[in-house]
Amino acid sequence: MRPTVGFALCGSFCTFRKAIDALRALTAQYTVVPIFSDAAWETDTRFGASADFRAEVTALCGTEPLHTLAQVEPLGPKRLLDLLIVAPCTGNTLGKLANGIADSPVSFACKAHLRNGRPVLLAVSTNDGLSGSAANLGALLARRHFYFVPFGQDSPTDKPASLVAHFSLLPEAAEAALRGEQLQPLLV
Repeated sequence: MRPTVGFALCGSFCTFRKAIDALRALTAQYTVVPIFSDAAWETDTRFGASADFRAEVTALCGTEPLHTLAQVEPLGPKRLLDLLIVAPCTGNTLGKLANGIADSPVSFACKAHLRNGRPVLLAVSTNDGLSGSAANLGALLARRHFYFVPFGQDSPTDKPASLVAHFSLLPEAAEAALRGEQLQPLLV
């Protein structure tokens, strides 16, 4: 039986295309349950309309995305996922996860999933990864069951504190997380 993977999109809209391309690769190996944050579900930006992203993700996964607290709550008690991927994972979501805040569909899905001691894979995308979000990133790096898609600075000159996951490594990082391993090198 194919493993079941949750794929949660948060509001780092500039990386949606890379995240959805990685999602496309994952659907060949896994049954994928899509999850949207409030911002990802309802916000139109210069990178695209939310309705278009929802339609594309629905078509790729073959199921409507979960986008409410009530929809994601059963993920934990029913043990519905083998792995939960948050891609992109914003600084806001990093902060919520590091501090145990479960007030959004994505953070609540993570909390529900983690109660079973199952892996969560984060694909970081935040402009303050080396400043305001650095403490939260550090806290999660030290926590069990959290794994990261390898990441690095995306624009050291123009945005010296910004970190972005290498989304092309997401499928490989997912395989490693399912084995309980962190894909290395972490910093690329």
